[in-house]
Amino acid sequence: MRYFSVSETAKRWNLSERSVRNYCAKGRVNGAFLTGRTWNIPENAEKPERSNKRAQQPALLNILQEQKANKYSGGIYHKTQIDFTYNSNHMEGSRLTHDQTRYIFETNTIGVENEVLNVDDVIETVNHFRCIDFIIDRAKVALTERFIKELHLILKSGTSDSKKEWFAVGDYKRLPNEVGGMDTALPEEVAGKMKAMVMGYHAKEEKTFDDLLDFHVRFERIHPFQDGNGRVGRLIMFKECLKYNIVPFIIEDNLKLFYYRGLKEWDNERGYLTDTCLTAQDKYKAYLDYFRIGY
Repeated sequence: MRYFSVSETAKRWNLSERSVRNYCAKGRVNGAFLTGRTWNIPENAEKPERSNKRAQQPALLNILQEQKANKYSGGIYHKTQIDFTYNSNHMEGSRLTHDQTRYIFETNTIGVENEVLNVDDVIETVNHFRCIDFIIDRAKVALTERFIKELHLILKSGTSDSKKEWFAVGDYKRLPNEVGGMDTALPEEVAGKMKAMVMGYHAKEEKTFDDLLDFHVRFERIHPFQDGNGRVGRLIMFKECLKYNIVPFIIEDNLKLFYYRGLKEWDNERGYLTDTCLTAQDKYKAYLDYFRIGY
């Protein structure tokens, strides 16, 4: 019998080395054994299936919708609103703290002492709360260009950007932009590329975790809006997870560099982004465990 190392198996299975080690440690790789600290994996071992999906209709979406409707405080809806908004905005430069974000959500007021706040940070925080409500209410509807544009409109309404003539709030960009030093789709290319991307996504009947990540990477590379692409893209992922019974996840600020690396290296090594998002998913699963919500 021939045996492979973790790194060799990771390449064969298109997984990160961390995921392979975890599968081995949990006894999910038949025939794998340790020699010292090194895993030996049989050449005929099959890639384990990760249980991202729920077997039945998930309780999570129903609970989020119920807690939202009832303005329930202290549950998974409350936790999701604050953590998702804080982390996604903070990754894009917001200077509001987690406590300030929580205070705005809980009281709809701003408590500041001896500090100057950026008005746009506050507006976009409130708008992001509205975006989360929007995707919870419409989690089951089809993902369309119109839906994506509406998310952008909600996120950027009332900001200083919305008052600029050249900034198209709720519509595709009018000026070229870049992200992370990389070129993105030119304004005249965006409509065609977005249409093709959405059509290709819907051509797949059964969406997988990998399909959602692939859509996210393509979306961010097109970078269809003048600003707000990262936040809109992560909101879309969360919505699609809810729709297709996949445990959702929040990219926390401490995972930002790994997340950006994963986006950049997706074509060469999908494991970088997959591993980062699975780590974030494990964190959200811990929330669900705490609130005793099945998955």
